[in-house]
Amino acid sequence: MCDSLSPGAARGERGALARAAVDARGANRPAAAQLRFDDGAPLALVASQPRLYCPGMTPDIATRVYNHSFRIDPIVRTLLDTDFYKLLMLQMIWKLHPTRRATFQLINRTTSVRLAEIVDERELIDQLDHARGLMFAKNELIWLAGNTFYGTRQIFEPAFIEYLARFRLPEYELTRRDGQYELRFEGLWCETTMWEIPALAIINELRARAVVRSMTRFDLDVLYARAKAKLWLKVERLRVLGKEGPLRVSDFGTRRRHSFLWHRWCVEAMQEGLGDNFIGTSNVKHAMDTGLEAIGTNAHELPMVYAALADSDEALRSAPYDVLRDWARMYDGNLLIVLPDCFGSTAFLEQAPDWVADWKGARPDSKPPVDGARELIAWWRARGRNPRDKLVVLSDGMDIDSIEEAVRRLRGLVSVSIGWGTNLTNDFVGCAPAGTDDDLRAISLVCKVVEAGGRPAVKLSDNPNKMIGPESEIARYRRVFGAAGVMPLPVLV
Repeated sequence: MCDSLSPGAARGERGALARAAVDARGANRPAAAQLRFDDGAPLALVASQPRLYCPGMTPDIATRVYNHSFRIDPIVRTLLDTDFYKLLMLQMIWKLHPTRRATFQLINRTTSVRLAEIVDERELIDQLDHARGLMFAKNELIWLAGNTFYGTRQIFEPAFIEYLARFRLPEYELTRRDGQYELRFEGLWCETTMWEIPALAIINELRARAVVRSMTRFDLDVLYARAKAKLWLKVERLRVLGKEGPLRVSDFGTRRRHSFLWHRWCVEAMQEGLGDNFIGTSNVKHAMDTGLEAIGTNAHELPMVYAALADSDEALRSAPYDVLRDWARMYDGNLLIVLPDCFGSTAFLEQAPDWVADWKGARPDSKPPVDGARELIAWWRARGRNPRDKLVVLSDGMDIDSIEEAVRRLRGLVSVSIGWGTNLTNDFVGCAPAGTDDDLRAISLVCKVVEAGGRPAVKLSDNPNKMIGPESEIARYRRVFGAAGVMPLPVLV
């Protein structure tokens, strides 16, 4: 049964009643049907007659973008619109470090894009404030509590679900400097950690909205038609790759997506085009709505905080492995995926206790994908493990070319899973009308922990261009961990 298109297109929930309304942006536009979210924010749709919404069907995105005739069109519509690894990590933080404080900060690595000159400050504040007013819905909590993730039923403890039922995003601090926004989140680690994904999604979508705002209805039609065709050509190449042998691809594109609705379209296109070769999405909301698996394990945030709290060089050297011990207290099986590159992959592997080699797999995140995977394969062999029993997750700046190369070169050596991010959900290069193409090009925008317990947090990476932290602390970490295997590379998105 189909309902009139409602938050189902954006929230996957019940239909709403459509009514005609005059477009406030100009009499030359037709009347637009308007729907409202539960919080009262309207969802503008196609004019003349309401479109029907059926499960698995996305709206006319060009019309949806064109009809912005209301005060605020929420970018983050639910706290479930986040990545699954954030919830897994949050449960660990809540359980083991409930009073620890940590500060997160927005960092724009693409400094040539002056975000504060593109994104309207009032719009940004409105979106951030809207996100702060959200709480997990009852049906979302029931889904989290009762669903099976990674083969484990009730992976989230009842007490943690009760914590989520009361959860709200904490306060933020917003300033401007040198054409950039300085957006910081200070407070309890178990609260500030949850700002990472919504903050990034908000900034990226507001930037996209600022660009498309000047486009005509036909410009938008062409833009999204080209982007859809571009993605579908990639899907067809992946179909060929899947016919050649094993293929596992998942969506990792929440953080730097073009928009929520475009993200949904991409997920449904992958689901339709790849079938069982598309194994899931990191986005928890989309997973719930589409019936896909929620995908994700852990991130650099954990070793960065543990290292910041270390009181000696010895404790600092041990911090990455302390994280793994604590993670293994919470999770097992396919959630035991090592992230080796926070302070340098080569040093991590050389110094790793032997039990680390028993984990299911690893995610090399800042070396060229094939090089990072081959280093892991050699390490597993040296530790007496069979690489064919292991899983390598490749997710750093993957595009269709690097996916094809990595899968073909690594088949038969190790199991490979692709986490496809920005180049899945925000690739509009060559799609925009003349003069605006670069304005829609994805940028390297991150939201990282910068302090923990009043101490600076550091990330070294295998790529020095991704380093984060004060120079004095970076030098100390380099002294402790060394620089083996480190190589400067362009920062991919």
